[in-house]
Amino acid sequence: MKDNFYQTMHFFIIALSFMLTFQSCHGQPTQKQSTFTMNTNQNLLKAVQNNDTATVIKALEQGADVNHTDEQGRSLLLIATVNKHTEMATLLVKRGADVNLQAHNKDSAFLYAGASGQTALLQLFIAHGARFDLFNRYNGTALIPACERGHIETVRLLANTKGFPIDHVNRLGWTALMEAVILGDGNSKYQQIVQILKDAGANMHIPDHDGVTPLQHARKRGFTEIVNIIQ
Repeated sequence: MKDNFYQTMHFFIIALSFMLTFQSCHGQPTQKQSTFTMNTNQNLLKAVQNNDTATVIKALEQGADVNHTDEQGRSLLLIATVNKHTEMATLLVKRGADVNLQAHNKDSAFLYAGASGQTALLQLFIAHGARFDLFNRYNGTALIPACERGHIETVRLLANTKGFPIDHVNRLGWTALMEAVILGDGNSKYQQIVQILKDAGANMHIPDHDGVTPLQHARKRGFTEIVNIIQ
């Protein structure tokens, strides 16, 4: 009986030792493997910054992470978008890059493309799952800064995209329309933007935190053409 007990325990210890050894060999990456992956990801980051598509393709084929981020939390796709590397951004999206990843400052490739007026990339990102419920550091959409900066075609695209929150109010209490009125200069570019928003069904009367409407702001600034559009 005693001999059987010791034999059983001996067998159990051997089996446990084998299992731990197997896990150590196969369950976790070795230091060499981890270093290889890290170096590959760093090479990928540099290649995206340098707009080197050949190196990016090679790095991805070697196992680099297409959603790798830098120390600021910026995704590779965001970096390509910031640098206006359209071909690079397209490559990354087709390789599975997440268009919604946000950096530490809340920027994402989709939000930045809107703010910078990169309409072609916006179309690409929308086709690949861009979310409309993720907002920038001002709690704004991609449309709001596009209106501020006068990106007419970007405004046209977003305002007419099904499901896009055209009347979203940011942290300042401003809609896209309000941003165009308050931060625009009333010229023909901003007149077009206000008209696009109106035609797309935007609410023309949402006031700011002080209860002042877009119409009142436009009148105060002497933007006669915009006043006529809003009315």
